[in-house]
Amino acid sequence: MKQFWNRFIDQQYAKPRGIIGASIGEIMVRQHHEEMKWTIDILNVQAGETFLELGTGAGHGIAYLLSQTDTKHVTGLDLSKTMVRSATFRNRQAIQANRATIQQADINHLKLLHETVDGIFSIHTVYFWESVDQTLQELYCALRPGGRFVLTYCDGKAGIEWLDLQKQIEQEFIPLAEQAGFINVALIRGPIIRSFHTVALVGYKGCAR
Repeated sequence: MKQFWNRFIDQQYAKPRGIIGASIGEIMVRQHHEEMKWTIDILNVQAGETFLELGTGAGHGIAYLLSQTDTKHVTGLDLSKTMVRSATFRNRQAIQANRATIQQADINHLKLLHETVDGIFSIHTVYFWESVDQTLQELYCALRPGGRFVLTYCDGKAGIEWLDLQKQIEQEFIPLAEQAGFINVALIRGPIIRSFHTVALVGYKGCAR
């Protein structure tokens, strides 16, 4: 029974569903608030820019970005219908004002419009990427020249490093990001939050000549 429950909760965190999923979405809002703020700081938002969030969850990142910066518009994508509903409700005024758009989409099957956003950010989704090269190519396509991405995740807890994930980031994500065309791809070490080691993978799309 315990194993079943743990597996059920893990599935809910990956793709929240129903009443329990909505509750977990609100739990994640509180759990990931510090990572979200740190991620947005790294984005270095400039007035009038537009952004895309992958795995928007209950929409807290969108709400924070719009309330704390001069962002023009944010699009949030999430695989879960439950999270899309929660994010839509949380950002209903911004949606009515045409400052936010929330849509259901699968990170592993993205079809993004060409050069439509200045920045892309995502928090705790890299664990679920199945086609890293394809997804990174879509991010490159969607970014305007000079744009950037910030992918925040955890690679350890309480002093214990998650070596498999570190290896995947260093040997798969970083080389594939560079192959996609990104420059200055790097890891930024962040704060330890709830004993978790916070890291961000960042990359930039070169300016048009």
